[in-house]
Amino acid sequence: MIASSPVEVFPTACEGQEIFRLLTGRWGMVILLSLGDGPLRYFELRDRIAGISDKMLAQTLRLLARDGLVRRDVADTVPPQVTYSLTTLGERFRQPLESLRAVIAATLGEVRAERRNFDDRRG
Repeated sequence: MIASSPVEVFPTACEGQEIFRLLTGRWGMVILLSLGDGPLRYFELRDRIAGISDKMLAQTLRLLARDGLVRRDVADTVPPQVTYSLTTLGERFRQPLESLRAVIAATLGEVRAERRNFDDRRG
């Protein structure tokens, strides 16, 4: 019998792994999906995403902007008005995430039933 080797989606030192972690972490995907309807000011984005702290929102936006997925526009006003939007690259990432969100929404009832069945069998 030949032992199979583990499948590496991204090699350990690959930058693709960083992007994958950013998008599949707690907030990256949510931010990209939230910006899918158009540009939002910081406070609008924060209010739209329940449970995110200012620190995590700022940190995740900074990482998404660094990777070229989100654009940060600062208006020359007092105080400065900061608006965030998806870049063309960010839109390319958002599209498959929208598909995933649609699958989750469509199957949520089934997943809940499976969880109940699993918990009932173990309880």
